[in-house]
Amino acid sequence: MTDRPHLAVIGAGPAGLAATVAAAAHGVRVTLIDSTARAGGQFYRQSAAELNARRPQALHHRWRPWERLRDSLARYAEAGHTTHLTDHHVWFVERRSDHFTVHALAGPAQEDPVEVRADAVLLATGGYEKVLPFPGWTLPGVLTAGGAQAMLKGSLAVSGRTAVVAGTGPLLLPVATGLAAAGVEVAALVESADPKAFLRRTRALAAQPGKAAEGARYAAQLLCHRVKLLTRHTVVEAHGDERLEAVSVAALDTDGRVRPGTERRLVCDTLAVGHGMLPHTDLAETLGCRLEGLAVHVDDEQRTDVPGVWAAGETTGIGGADLALAEGHIAGRSAAARLTGAVPEPREWVTAVKSRTRLREFFAALDAVYAPPACWTDLITDDTVVCRCEEVTGGAIREAVAGLGAGDVRTVKLLTRAGMGWCQGRMCGPAVAGLAGCELTPSRRPFARPVPLGVLAHAGEAEDDEQQ
Repeated sequence: MTDRPHLAVIGAGPAGLAATVAAAAHGVRVTLIDSTARAGGQFYRQSAAELNARRPQALHHRWRPWERLRDSLARYAEAGHTTHLTDHHVWFVERRSDHFTVHALAGPAQEDPVEVRADAVLLATGGYEKVLPFPGWTLPGVLTAGGAQAMLKGSLAVSGRTAVVAGTGPLLLPVATGLAAAGVEVAALVESADPKAFLRRTRALAAQPGKAAEGARYAAQLLCHRVKLLTRHTVVEAHGDERLEAVSVAALDTDGRVRPGTERRLVCDTLAVGHGMLPHTDLAETLGCRLEGLAVHVDDEQRTDVPGVWAAGETTGIGGADLALAEGHIAGRSAAARLTGAVPEPREWVTAVKSRTRLREFFAALDAVYAPPACWTDLITDDTVVCRCEEVTGGAIREAVAGLGAGDVRTVKLLTRAGMGWCQGRMCGPAVAGLAGCELTPSRRPFARPVPLGVLAHAGEAEDDEQQ
Protein backbone atom coordinates (compact mmCIF):
# COMPACT_ATOMS: atom_id res chain seq x y z
CA MET A 1 0.00 0.00 0.00
CA THR A 2 3.01 2.33 0.37
CA ASP A 3 3.04 3.16 -3.35
CA ARG A 4 -0.30 4.93 -3.00
CA PRO A 5 -0.18 8.73 -2.84
CA HIS A 6 -0.31 9.92 0.75
CA LEU A 7 -2.78 12.52 2.05
CA ALA A 8 -2.60 13.95 5.56
CA VAL A 9 -5.99 15.06 6.91
CA ILE A 10 -5.84 17.30 9.98
CA GLY A 11 -9.00 17.17 12.07
CA ALA A 12 -11.36 14.23 12.69
CA GLY A 13 -14.66 16.08 12.80
CA PRO A 14 -17.38 15.70 10.15
CA ALA A 15 -15.32 17.35 7.39
CA GLY A 16 -12.13 15.42 8.14
CA LEU A 17 -13.93 12.09 8.44
CA ALA A 18 -15.85 12.60 5.19
CA ALA A 19 -12.66 13.62 3.39
CA THR A 20 -10.72 10.65 4.77
CA VAL A 21 -13.35 8.12 3.72
CA ALA A 22 -13.79 9.69 0.27
CA ALA A 23 -10.04 9.81 -0.44
CA ALA A 24 -9.38 6.29 0.86
CA ALA A 25 -12.20 4.95 -1.32
CA HIS A 26 -10.53 6.39 -4.43
CA GLY A 27 -6.98 5.16 -4.26
CA VAL A 28 -5.22 7.35 -1.71
CA ARG A 29 -3.47 6.39 1.51
CA VAL A 30 -4.70 8.69 4.29
CA THR A 31 -3.31 9.60 7.68
CA LEU A 32 -6.00 11.22 9.82
CA ILE A 33 -4.49 13.35 12.58
CA ASP A 34 -6.55 14.65 15.49
CA SER A 35 -5.96 16.08 18.96
CA THR A 36 -8.68 14.08 20.71
CA ALA A 37 -8.69 10.47 21.85
CA ARG A 38 -11.66 9.50 19.67
CA ALA A 39 -12.88 10.64 16.26
CA GLY A 40 -15.95 12.81 15.88
CA GLY A 41 -14.98 16.40 16.53
CA GLN A 42 -17.27 18.66 18.51
CA PHE A 43 -20.42 17.66 16.63
CA TYR A 44 -19.91 13.89 16.98
CA ARG A 45 -17.97 14.14 20.25
CA GLN A 46 -17.86 10.72 21.93
CA SER A 47 -17.82 10.03 25.64
CA ALA A 48 -14.79 8.27 27.10
CA ALA A 49 -14.91 4.51 26.54
CA GLU A 50 -14.54 3.79 30.27
CA LEU A 51 -17.83 5.61 30.96
CA ASN A 52 -19.69 2.82 29.13
CA ALA A 53 -22.47 5.05 27.83
CA ARG A 54 -25.46 2.80 27.18
CA ARG A 55 -27.24 5.10 24.72
CA PRO A 56 -24.67 7.55 23.31
CA GLN A 57 -27.04 8.42 20.46
CA ALA A 58 -29.34 10.12 22.97
CA LEU A 59 -26.90 13.04 23.11
CA HIS A 60 -26.74 13.43 19.34
CA HIS A 61 -28.96 14.00 16.38
CA ARG A 62 -28.00 12.79 12.92
CA TRP A 63 -26.48 9.65 14.48
CA ARG A 64 -26.71 7.49 11.35
CA PRO A 65 -24.23 9.56 9.31
CA TRP A 66 -21.77 9.20 12.18
CA GLU A 67 -22.21 5.43 12.24
CA ARG A 68 -21.55 5.22 8.51
CA LEU A 69 -18.40 7.33 8.80
CA ARG A 70 -17.16 5.40 11.84
CA ASP A 71 -17.71 2.03 10.19
CA SER A 72 -16.11 3.15 6.91
CA LEU A 73 -13.07 4.50 8.75
CA ALA A 74 -12.67 1.20 10.60
CA ARG A 75 -13.01 -0.76 7.36
CA TYR A 76 -10.36 1.26 5.51
CA ALA A 77 -8.05 1.13 8.52
CA GLU A 78 -8.31 -2.65 8.59
CA ALA A 79 -7.45 -2.74 4.88
CA GLY A 80 -4.39 -0.57 5.51
CA HIS A 81 -5.71 2.41 3.55
CA THR A 82 -6.02 4.76 6.53
CA THR A 83 -4.15 5.46 9.76
CA HIS A 84 -5.83 7.39 12.57
CA LEU A 85 -3.42 9.20 14.91
CA THR A 86 -5.23 10.23 18.10
CA ASP A 87 -3.96 12.65 20.77
CA HIS A 88 -1.74 14.29 18.15
CA HIS A 89 -1.72 18.09 18.44
CA VAL A 90 -0.53 19.64 15.17
CA TRP A 91 1.47 22.81 15.70
CA PHE A 92 2.99 23.40 12.26
CA VAL A 93 2.77 22.18 8.66
CA GLU A 94 5.96 22.57 6.69
CA ARG A 95 5.84 22.87 2.92
CA ARG A 96 8.77 21.47 0.96
CA SER A 97 9.36 21.32 -2.79
CA ASP A 98 8.05 17.76 -3.15
CA HIS A 99 6.16 17.02 0.07
CA PHE A 100 4.63 18.35 3.28
CA THR A 101 5.74 17.57 6.82
CA VAL A 102 3.10 17.75 9.54
CA HIS A 103 4.63 18.47 12.96
CA ALA A 104 2.64 17.33 15.99
CA LEU A 105 2.98 16.76 19.74
CA ALA A 106 1.68 13.34 20.75
CA GLY A 107 0.04 12.15 23.94
CA PRO A 108 -2.25 13.82 26.49
CA ALA A 109 0.75 15.69 27.91
CA GLN A 110 1.79 16.88 24.42
CA GLU A 111 5.44 15.97 25.02
CA ASP A 112 6.45 13.60 22.21
CA PRO A 113 7.29 15.20 18.83
CA VAL A 114 5.92 13.39 15.79
CA GLU A 115 6.36 14.12 12.09
CA VAL A 116 4.09 12.89 9.29
CA ARG A 117 5.31 13.22 5.72
CA ALA A 118 2.64 13.45 3.02
CA ASP A 119 2.17 14.37 -0.63
CA ALA A 120 -0.74 16.70 0.17
CA VAL A 121 -2.57 18.14 3.14
CA LEU A 122 -6.27 18.61 3.83
CA LEU A 123 -7.15 21.07 6.59
CA ALA A 124 -10.33 20.27 8.51
CA THR A 125 -9.42 22.15 11.67
CA GLY A 126 -12.94 23.33 12.53
CA GLY A 127 -13.82 26.45 14.48
CA TYR A 128 -13.88 27.88 17.97
CA GLU A 129 -16.38 29.94 19.91
CA LYS A 130 -16.58 33.71 19.79
CA VAL A 131 -16.34 35.03 23.35
CA LEU A 132 -17.89 38.41 24.21
CA PRO A 133 -17.23 39.44 27.83
CA PHE A 134 -19.59 41.09 30.31
CA PRO A 135 -19.35 41.82 34.05
CA GLY A 136 -18.96 38.58 35.99
CA TRP A 137 -18.16 36.36 33.01
CA THR A 138 -15.01 35.02 34.69
CA LEU A 139 -16.92 33.52 37.65
CA PRO A 140 -16.76 29.72 38.08
CA GLY A 141 -20.00 28.37 36.66
CA VAL A 142 -19.90 30.58 33.56
CA LEU A 143 -18.83 28.64 30.49
CA THR A 144 -19.31 28.76 26.75
CA ALA A 145 -22.30 27.08 25.16
CA GLY A 146 -19.99 24.72 23.28
CA GLY A 147 -18.13 23.98 26.50
CA ALA A 148 -21.35 22.94 28.21
CA GLN A 149 -22.21 20.71 25.27
CA ALA A 150 -18.71 19.19 25.18
CA MET A 151 -18.89 18.41 28.90
CA LEU A 152 -22.25 16.71 28.47
CA LYS A 153 -21.24 14.67 25.41
CA GLY A 154 -17.67 13.90 26.41
CA SER A 155 -17.96 13.22 30.15
CA LEU A 156 -21.73 12.73 30.60
CA ALA A 157 -21.58 15.48 33.22
CA VAL A 158 -23.14 18.88 33.85
CA SER A 159 -21.71 21.81 35.75
CA GLY A 160 -24.71 22.49 38.00
CA ARG A 161 -28.37 21.95 38.76
CA THR A 162 -29.92 25.16 37.41
CA ALA A 163 -28.77 26.76 34.18
CA VAL A 164 -29.37 29.75 31.95
CA VAL A 165 -28.42 29.37 28.29
CA ALA A 166 -27.78 32.73 26.63
CA GLY A 167 -26.27 34.58 23.69
CA THR A 168 -27.26 34.08 20.10
CA GLY A 169 -27.12 31.39 17.44
CA PRO A 170 -28.56 27.98 16.59
CA LEU A 171 -26.16 26.21 18.97
CA LEU A 172 -28.17 27.46 21.95
CA LEU A 173 -31.09 25.18 21.06
CA PRO A 174 -29.29 21.80 21.33
CA VAL A 175 -27.40 23.03 24.40
CA ALA A 176 -30.59 24.02 26.23
CA THR A 177 -32.49 20.86 25.27
CA GLY A 178 -29.49 18.66 26.03
CA LEU A 179 -29.07 20.11 29.52
CA ALA A 180 -32.81 19.83 30.18
CA ALA A 181 -32.86 16.20 29.05
CA ALA A 182 -29.93 15.50 31.39
CA GLY A 183 -31.99 16.65 34.37
CA VAL A 184 -30.77 20.24 34.65
CA GLU A 185 -33.42 22.86 35.37
CA VAL A 186 -33.00 25.36 32.52
CA ALA A 187 -34.38 28.60 33.93
CA ALA A 188 -34.37 30.37 30.57
CA LEU A 189 -32.99 30.42 27.05
CA VAL A 190 -31.97 34.04 26.47
CA GLU A 191 -31.66 34.82 22.74
CA SER A 192 -30.66 38.30 21.59
CA ALA A 193 -31.94 37.82 18.01
CA ASP A 194 -35.30 39.18 16.93
CA PRO A 195 -37.63 36.42 15.60
CA LYS A 196 -39.01 38.91 13.07
CA ALA A 197 -35.62 38.89 11.32
CA PHE A 198 -36.43 35.40 10.01
CA LEU A 199 -39.36 36.82 8.03
CA ARG A 200 -36.98 38.89 5.90
CA ARG A 201 -35.06 35.78 4.84
CA THR A 202 -37.82 33.27 4.25
CA ARG A 203 -36.57 32.27 0.80
CA ALA A 204 -33.16 31.00 1.95
CA LEU A 205 -34.63 29.44 5.07
CA ALA A 206 -37.50 27.74 3.22
CA ALA A 207 -34.97 26.08 0.91
CA GLN A 208 -33.91 23.90 3.87
CA PRO A 209 -37.16 22.40 5.21
CA GLY A 210 -35.18 19.80 7.14
CA LYS A 211 -33.51 22.53 9.16
CA ALA A 212 -36.87 24.17 9.85
CA ALA A 213 -38.23 20.83 11.08
CA GLU A 214 -35.15 20.40 13.27
CA GLY A 215 -35.74 23.80 14.82
CA ALA A 216 -39.39 22.91 15.43
CA ARG A 217 -38.33 19.73 17.25
CA TYR A 218 -36.04 21.72 19.52
CA ALA A 219 -38.86 24.20 20.21
CA ALA A 220 -41.16 21.32 21.15
CA GLN A 221 -38.54 19.92 23.53
CA LEU A 222 -38.10 23.34 25.16
CA LEU A 223 -41.85 23.51 25.64
CA CYS A 224 -41.93 19.99 27.06
CA HIS A 225 -39.25 20.87 29.62
CA ARG A 226 -40.95 24.21 30.36
CA VAL A 227 -37.90 26.26 29.40
CA LYS A 228 -38.70 29.96 29.29
CA LEU A 229 -37.67 31.57 25.98
CA LEU A 230 -36.65 35.23 26.16
CA THR A 231 -36.00 36.65 22.69
CA ARG A 232 -34.42 40.07 22.08
CA HIS A 233 -32.83 39.77 25.53
CA THR A 234 -29.22 39.62 26.64
CA VAL A 235 -27.19 38.85 29.76
CA VAL A 236 -26.19 42.08 31.49
CA GLU A 237 -24.18 40.69 34.40
CA ALA A 238 -23.30 37.49 36.22
CA HIS A 239 -23.45 37.60 40.03
CA GLY A 240 -21.71 35.62 42.76
CA ASP A 241 -18.91 35.65 45.33
CA GLU A 242 -16.96 32.41 45.00
CA ARG A 243 -18.97 31.11 42.03
CA LEU A 244 -22.02 31.94 39.93
CA GLU A 245 -25.24 32.48 41.89
CA ALA A 246 -27.49 34.43 39.47
CA VAL A 247 -27.51 36.40 36.23
CA SER A 248 -29.22 39.65 35.26
CA VAL A 249 -30.87 39.76 31.84
CA ALA A 250 -32.59 42.64 30.07
CA ALA A 251 -34.57 43.34 26.89
CA LEU A 252 -32.97 44.97 23.85
CA ASP A 253 -34.36 47.80 21.74
CA THR A 254 -34.21 47.89 17.95
CA ASP A 255 -30.72 49.43 18.06
CA GLY A 256 -29.34 46.60 20.18
CA ARG A 257 -29.19 48.62 23.40
CA VAL A 258 -30.53 47.53 26.77
CA ARG A 259 -33.99 48.93 27.40
CA PRO A 260 -34.06 50.74 30.77
CA GLY A 261 -36.32 49.17 33.38
CA THR A 262 -36.43 45.71 31.80
CA GLU A 263 -33.69 44.07 33.86
CA ARG A 264 -34.57 40.89 35.76
CA ARG A 265 -32.54 38.49 37.90
CA LEU A 266 -32.47 34.73 37.30
CA VAL A 267 -31.10 32.41 39.98
CA CYS A 268 -28.74 29.76 38.54
CA ASP A 269 -25.43 28.03 39.17
CA THR A 270 -24.54 27.59 35.49
CA LEU A 271 -24.50 30.06 32.61
CA ALA A 272 -23.81 28.62 29.15
CA VAL A 273 -23.26 31.56 26.83
CA GLY A 274 -22.34 31.66 23.15
CA HIS A 275 -22.25 34.21 20.34
CA GLY A 276 -21.34 32.11 17.34
CA MET A 277 -18.16 30.57 15.99
CA LEU A 278 -14.95 31.65 14.25
CA PRO A 279 -12.91 29.52 11.83
CA HIS A 280 -9.61 27.96 12.94
CA THR A 281 -7.15 29.21 10.32
CA ASP A 282 -3.76 29.09 12.08
CA LEU A 283 -2.32 26.23 10.02
CA ALA A 284 -3.71 27.66 6.79
CA GLU A 285 -2.14 31.03 7.53
CA THR A 286 1.31 29.55 8.23
CA LEU A 287 1.10 27.72 4.90
CA GLY A 288 0.33 31.01 3.15
CA CYS A 289 -3.26 30.19 2.20
CA ARG A 290 -5.37 33.16 1.20
CA LEU A 291 -8.16 34.12 3.56
CA GLU A 292 -11.51 35.58 2.62
CA GLY A 293 -12.63 37.58 5.62
CA LEU A 294 -11.82 35.31 8.56
CA ALA A 295 -12.14 32.02 6.63
CA VAL A 296 -9.86 30.08 4.28
CA HIS A 297 -10.61 30.79 0.63
CA VAL A 298 -11.24 27.66 -1.48
CA ASP A 299 -12.32 26.98 -5.06
CA ASP A 300 -15.10 24.68 -6.27
CA GLU A 301 -12.95 21.63 -5.43
CA GLN A 302 -12.17 22.92 -1.91
CA ARG A 303 -8.58 23.67 -2.96
CA THR A 304 -6.77 26.58 -1.37
CA ASP A 305 -4.49 28.78 -3.47
CA VAL A 306 -1.47 26.84 -2.13
CA PRO A 307 -0.79 23.82 -4.38
CA GLY A 308 -1.33 20.55 -2.56
CA VAL A 309 -3.47 22.03 0.20
CA TRP A 310 -7.24 21.48 0.49
CA ALA A 311 -9.57 22.80 3.21
CA ALA A 312 -13.08 21.82 4.29
CA GLY A 313 -15.56 22.41 7.08
CA GLU A 314 -15.69 25.30 9.52
CA THR A 315 -12.20 26.52 8.59
CA THR A 316 -13.66 27.68 5.26
CA GLY A 317 -16.66 29.33 6.95
CA ILE A 318 -19.02 28.39 9.77
CA GLY A 319 -21.89 26.28 8.46
CA GLY A 320 -22.61 23.27 10.64
CA ALA A 321 -22.08 19.54 10.29
CA ASP A 322 -24.06 18.93 7.10
CA LEU A 323 -22.10 21.55 5.18
CA ALA A 324 -18.86 20.17 6.62
CA LEU A 325 -19.78 16.68 5.42
CA ALA A 326 -20.48 17.94 1.90
CA GLU A 327 -17.27 19.96 1.73
CA GLY A 328 -15.22 17.12 3.17
CA HIS A 329 -16.58 14.69 0.57
CA ILE A 330 -15.77 17.08 -2.27
CA ALA A 331 -12.28 17.81 -0.91
CA GLY A 332 -11.48 14.12 -0.43
CA ARG A 333 -12.65 13.20 -3.94
CA SER A 334 -10.75 16.08 -5.50
CA ALA A 335 -7.54 15.32 -3.59
CA ALA A 336 -7.74 11.62 -4.51
CA ALA A 337 -8.22 12.40 -8.19
CA ARG A 338 -5.37 14.88 -8.43
CA LEU A 339 -2.95 12.80 -6.35
CA THR A 340 -3.55 9.73 -8.51
CA GLY A 341 -3.09 11.68 -11.74
CA ALA A 342 -6.74 11.61 -12.79
CA VAL A 343 -8.81 14.53 -14.01
CA PRO A 344 -11.42 15.42 -11.37
CA GLU A 345 -14.97 14.97 -12.60
CA PRO A 346 -17.31 17.19 -10.54
CA ARG A 347 -20.35 15.37 -11.95
CA GLU A 348 -19.36 12.44 -9.75
CA TRP A 349 -20.01 14.49 -6.62
CA VAL A 350 -22.85 16.65 -7.91
CA THR A 351 -25.12 15.80 -4.94
CA ALA A 352 -22.53 17.13 -2.50
CA VAL A 353 -22.09 20.27 -4.61
CA LYS A 354 -25.83 20.98 -4.58
CA SER A 355 -25.96 20.43 -0.84
CA ARG A 356 -22.98 22.75 -0.34
CA THR A 357 -24.60 25.52 -2.38
CA ARG A 358 -27.92 25.37 -0.55
CA LEU A 359 -26.34 25.14 2.88
CA ARG A 360 -23.99 28.07 2.27
CA GLU A 361 -26.99 30.22 1.32
CA PHE A 362 -28.90 28.99 4.37
CA PHE A 363 -26.11 29.79 6.82
CA ALA A 364 -25.46 33.17 5.23
CA ALA A 365 -29.08 33.98 6.10
CA LEU A 366 -28.63 32.65 9.64
CA ASP A 367 -25.50 34.75 10.13
CA ALA A 368 -27.52 37.88 9.40
CA VAL A 369 -30.24 36.85 11.87
CA TYR A 370 -27.95 35.67 14.66
CA ALA A 371 -25.58 38.63 14.81
CA PRO A 372 -24.60 39.72 18.35
CA PRO A 373 -26.37 42.87 19.61
CA ALA A 374 -24.99 45.93 17.84
CA CYS A 375 -24.12 47.68 21.12
CA TRP A 376 -22.72 44.71 23.06
CA THR A 377 -19.57 46.63 24.00
CA ASP A 378 -21.73 48.99 26.11
CA LEU A 379 -22.07 46.16 28.64
CA ILE A 380 -18.30 45.96 29.22
CA THR A 381 -17.54 48.13 32.24
CA ASP A 382 -14.09 49.60 32.77
CA ASP A 383 -13.29 47.00 35.46
CA THR A 384 -14.52 44.02 33.40
CA VAL A 385 -11.63 41.69 32.58
CA VAL A 386 -11.41 41.32 28.79
CA CYS A 387 -8.13 39.43 28.36
CA ARG A 388 -8.08 36.72 31.03
CA CYS A 389 -4.54 35.57 30.29
CA GLU A 390 -3.00 38.98 31.00
CA GLU A 391 -5.85 40.35 33.18
CA VAL A 392 -6.40 43.40 30.95
CA THR A 393 -9.62 45.30 31.68
CA GLY A 394 -12.05 47.09 29.44
CA GLY A 395 -10.91 50.38 30.94
CA ALA A 396 -7.28 49.74 29.98
CA ILE A 397 -8.28 49.00 26.41
CA ARG A 398 -10.48 52.09 26.19
CA GLU A 399 -7.60 54.20 27.51
CA ALA A 400 -5.29 52.75 24.87
CA VAL A 401 -7.81 53.72 22.19
CA ALA A 402 -9.03 57.11 23.45
CA GLY A 403 -5.93 58.26 25.31
CA LEU A 404 -3.06 56.71 23.37
CA GLY A 405 -4.51 56.60 19.87
CA ALA A 406 -4.64 52.83 19.30
CA GLY A 407 -6.84 52.06 16.33
CA ASP A 408 -6.28 48.36 15.73
CA VAL A 409 -5.92 45.12 17.68
CA ARG A 410 -2.15 44.92 17.21
CA THR A 411 -1.54 48.37 18.66
CA VAL A 412 -3.85 47.67 21.61
CA LYS A 413 -1.87 44.48 22.18
CA LEU A 414 1.43 46.37 22.23
CA LEU A 415 0.10 48.99 24.64
CA THR A 416 -1.85 46.77 27.05
CA ARG A 417 -0.62 43.15 26.54
CA ALA A 418 -4.17 42.11 25.62
CA GLY A 419 -3.73 38.99 23.50
CA MET A 420 -0.15 38.23 24.58
CA GLY A 421 -1.08 35.33 26.85
CA TRP A 422 -1.43 31.58 26.42
CA CYS A 423 -4.31 31.75 23.93
CA GLN A 424 -2.55 34.44 21.86
CA GLY A 425 -5.71 36.51 21.49
CA ARG A 426 -7.95 33.75 20.20
CA MET A 427 -10.44 34.33 23.03
CA CYS A 428 -10.17 38.07 23.63
CA GLY A 429 -9.61 39.09 19.99
CA PRO A 430 -13.27 39.82 19.14
CA ALA A 431 -13.76 41.85 22.33
CA VAL A 432 -10.57 43.87 21.82
CA ALA A 433 -11.57 44.61 18.22
CA GLY A 434 -15.05 45.65 19.36
CA LEU A 435 -13.71 48.04 22.00
CA ALA A 436 -11.16 49.43 19.54
CA GLY A 437 -13.89 50.01 16.97
CA CYS A 438 -12.09 48.08 14.25
CA GLU A 439 -12.59 44.90 12.26
CA LEU A 440 -11.29 41.63 13.65
CA THR A 441 -8.54 40.57 11.26
CA PRO A 442 -6.53 37.33 11.17
CA SER A 443 -3.33 37.45 13.19
CA ARG A 444 -0.71 35.30 11.53
CA ARG A 445 1.16 33.26 14.12
CA PRO A 446 4.27 31.15 13.46
CA PHE A 447 2.78 28.12 15.24
CA ALA A 448 -0.77 26.91 15.83
CA ARG A 449 -0.16 26.16 19.52
CA PRO A 450 2.57 26.66 22.16
CA VAL A 451 5.59 24.40 21.58
CA PRO A 452 8.38 23.45 24.04
CA LEU A 453 11.78 24.89 23.08
CA GLY A 454 13.23 21.38 23.13
CA VAL A 455 10.85 20.32 20.37
CA LEU A 456 11.88 23.30 18.23
CA ALA A 457 15.53 22.45 18.79
CA HIS A 458 14.91 18.84 17.81
CA ALA A 459 13.11 19.95 14.63
CA GLY A 460 16.00 22.25 13.74
CA GLU A 461 18.56 19.47 14.22
CA ALA A 462 16.51 17.11 12.06
CA GLU A 463 16.35 19.72 9.28
CA ASP A 464 20.14 20.24 9.43
CA ASP A 465 20.72 16.48 9.17
CA GLU A 466 18.39 16.24 6.17
CA GLN A 467 20.16 19.07 4.36
CA GLN A 468 23.57 17.47 4.96
